[in-house]
Amino acid sequence: MSTRIRLTLAFAALTLCAAPSLIALDNGLALTPPMGWNSWNKFGCKDINENVVHQAADAMASTGMKDAGYRYIVIDDCWQISRDANGNIVPDSERFPSGIKALADYIHGKGLKFGIYSDSGTKTCAGRPGSWGYEFQDARQWAAWGADYVKYDWCNNGKQNSEAAYTLMRDALAKTGRPIVFSLCEWGSTKPWLWAKDVGNLWRATGDIVDCWDCKKDWGGLAWTKIIDLEAGLESYAGPGHWNDADMLEVGNGGLTNTEARAHFSLWAILASPLMAGNDIRNMTPETKEILLNKDVIAVDQDSLGMQGRKIRDDGDFEVWSKQLNGGNRAVALLNRSGAEKQMSVSWNELGYPDHISASVRDLWSKKDLGKLKSSFSATVPSHGVVMVKIEP
Repeated sequence: MSTRIRLTLAFAALTLCAAPSLIALDNGLALTPPMGWNSWNKFGCKDINENVVHQAADAMASTGMKDAGYRYIVIDDCWQISRDANGNIVPDSERFPSGIKALADYIHGKGLKFGIYSDSGTKTCAGRPGSWGYEFQDARQWAAWGADYVKYDWCNNGKQNSEAAYTLMRDALAKTGRPIVFSLCEWGSTKPWLWAKDVGNLWRATGDIVDCWDCKKDWGGLAWTKIIDLEAGLESYAGPGHWNDADMLEVGNGGLTNTEARAHFSLWAILASPLMAGNDIRNMTPETKEILLNKDVIAVDQDSLGMQGRKIRDDGDFEVWSKQLNGGNRAVALLNRSGAEKQMSVSWNELGYPDHISASVRDLWSKKDLGKLKSSFSATVPSHGVVMVKIEP
């Protein structure tokens, strides 16, 4: 090879690594926050297999989740085991003996969509083969299998530039010609809300969620209450096709009381976060089903205006969150972080309404219409709980 050719190729490689493509994301997908199920929170690496995924798809179709809007069945880490002599990604045949294409076909046969996981580095977070250097090859394989959604992690990535790395996979997915929702998972480490609108359909803005009320783990895991603290202020970056992702839900995993789980689900809806169940949906208590299938709360998350809600008042343990809805309506969550119940209120002025108007108020958890009110709304909010209403002038 001539020196000139080598220099030309080297310059091209440096350009690719140093700067993202100028092609803007316009895949027409995720116009409302994606809804579905992800395997990681409950099954992790140790317990995920073909039977679990089959049964999760069965449950989504039979429990009312599909009817409520849940669509994606996403296998997280540990489905892959190696690469073959041609560099093709190889599924773990012990865990997935029928292969990934057959699994995707099964999910599609239920009227659902199939999602898969990879990583921008040499290895995934669990040490399986990553996609660094195989971006276009892997994207072609996922598309051939029938993937509708790709979650792309950020472990073992050396000194890569995150925007360049994720843009490269965006372009690889686009090249397949298959509509694939692109989920960025770099934990907010490089402020993706500033650059990811043209790269992915959703991006994690914080560290990983853990199943607790208000804890923080040494490795970076965060309780959902700490995640919403970090999401506050990012609302201007979200909208149809590009969402701040607050991570998978912990509803039904045992670390939260039912009151705390209702508050968790309510705030994810206010934040217009993707609603990705992270529990064992094959075996849900009636209380867990009641939370995950609350169509009034889901409608807030899926509102077509596509606005992320914001915190409009912070009185220490007592917070008021509001989300503007299509038609000029508002969803409001009164959140009580304290150890005792509290009478809380919100005024019409805080919501952008004149005080003198009448507005219909519906409690979205009791599923009761509270009549027409003027000036303000107040309610007794349980400890670690929420009262969530829709206000319609």
